[in-house]
Amino acid sequence: MVDFAPGSTGTDEVLFARDGVAGRVMLNRPRAINALTEAMVRAMLAQLEQWRRDDDVQIIVIQGAGERGLCAGGDVRAVREAHEAGTTGGIDFWKHEYDLDALIADYPKPVIAVMDGIVMGGGLGLSIFATHRIVTERSQVAMPETVIGFFPDVGATYLLSRAPGEVGTHIALTGQTIDGSDAIYVGFADRQVASDSFPVLLGAAAEGKALEGFGSVPPSSSLADDRAWIDECYASDDPVEILDRLRAHDSVRAAEAADLIEQRSPLSVAVTLAALRRAARASSVREVLDTDAIVSEHMLRDGDFSEGVRAQLVDKDKSPRWKHASLAEVPAELVESFFRPA
Repeated sequence: MVDFAPGSTGTDEVLFARDGVAGRVMLNRPRAINALTEAMVRAMLAQLEQWRRDDDVQIIVIQGAGERGLCAGGDVRAVREAHEAGTTGGIDFWKHEYDLDALIADYPKPVIAVMDGIVMGGGLGLSIFATHRIVTERSQVAMPETVIGFFPDVGATYLLSRAPGEVGTHIALTGQTIDGSDAIYVGFADRQVASDSFPVLLGAAAEGKALEGFGSVPPSSSLADDRAWIDECYASDDPVEILDRLRAHDSVRAAEAADLIEQRSPLSVAVTLAALRRAARASSVREVLDTDAIVSEHMLRDGDFSEGVRAQLVDKDKSPRWKHASLAEVPAELVESFFRPA
């Protein structure tokens, strides 16, 4: 039995333990599917810095409490509330979150991310840059930010822009949820294991054993099967052209993608596409995270974020009133301004 306890910052929303040579991180808000708070992010930053200097810790494991998933993302309701109250709490949260994601990406010791169940938004920031990114038959992976008037942050566009063909563009604009096999195909994960095999896998990690023997062959990727229409429709830097191509295509899946995109914040879709194309030219995850910090501040102050969170998570009427009625109404100069420091 591993004895988890709060770290030096004292919060019980994330717990830590030593397990043999492994330092284990347990996100501990199961009722909220372990959504990240500022206190959790600060605690993880402090603990990972401490373990970085501890020669007895040879590997890190990040997992979530409860049965529902690793992490449903950042606590965007709290970000919205901080903004509505006139404080910088939301911007501060994102800054520290991106610092944590960068730390994991550059960590000098192997990091295992247990991507079981729901892994979305900020949960991907904790996992997609880990050394061992492990999904299961239960994994539900997504960057659904355009649904709430935001964009795929936490450095996700670095990998999405490098996914096969235009698959990353499709996922980013629609916010589609994918399974473990698709997550591996996109580049978010490395291998799939059975969810009930984690005790054995983590026991091996605690003993410093190699993990290469763990994993099964996942089912074929549905995204790989859809590459023909995805690559054809999304190969453009113009979001209006992408939508028109989806509408004109004879694939039912293309029409479904168009329906999803038209439900999203037009401004968020346009900014997301621009962010993807920029990320493709970035030289590092840190560079993308620095851009994310700029864009997220604009999204909070000048975008549809507050309205999207209201509609989805506060009032839950699912009827957001976006600033623009369609993608065609989003000025290109407005999109470009979101990439300049405020």
